[in-house]
Amino acid sequence: SSDDIEDVSLFDADDDVSRRSKKSKIRHPVASFFHLFFRVSAIVVYLLCELLTSSFIACMVTIILLLSCDFWAVKNVTGRLMVGLRWWNQVDDDGRSHWIFEARKASAQGSKISSEAESRIFWLGLITCPMIWVIFAFSALFSFKVKWLAVVVMGVVLQGANLYGYIRCKVGSRKNLTSMATNYLGKQFLRQTVAKEDQTAS
Repeated sequence: SSDDIEDVSLFDADDDVSRRSKKSKIRHPVASFFHLFFRVSAIVVYLLCELLTSSFIACMVTIILLLSCDFWAVKNVTGRLMVGLRWWNQVDDDGRSHWIFEARKASAQGSKISSEAESRIFWLGLITCPMIWVIFAFSALFSFKVKWLAVVVMGVVLQGANLYGYIRCKVGSRKNLTSMATNYLGKQFLRQTVAKEDQTAS
């Protein structure tokens, strides 16, 4: 599959959002709430399920439903509303699969469409929760809770997929990621070389 990045307007409704006056820092409180609700609820149910019920099946189904709702909500709703990003897979007429990573265009007035508070909430939830599921994965592995490992891996995969998709939307294609890393390492190497030369000269 080939990767494409497009800088296009997501939906016509987004133009209406940019015209609204900023009455509060959080312009989409419902989206902000559900961005955190499903993922935090899945973590809480995982931590407390053995205290709440003895049925492993009930806990597993509840956690997977919460993770699935979170994946859908973050991928299709909260990312678009809170930070103006979205990603999906598109199959063309030839049957080839393309991954599309979109970023909303800046408004004509140059004003920021998404608020800083919403952006912080979005990225904090998007980055922190997959890290917690990775910790759960190591915990289940080392404590030999094999039956929970499948549930935890589901959490890592679903939330990790959204994290990867939105990072690609934010920074661009894989080539851009590679060039950014190369430039960063080159600058670090240059700084260390200059610092050593200064120490030698002094």
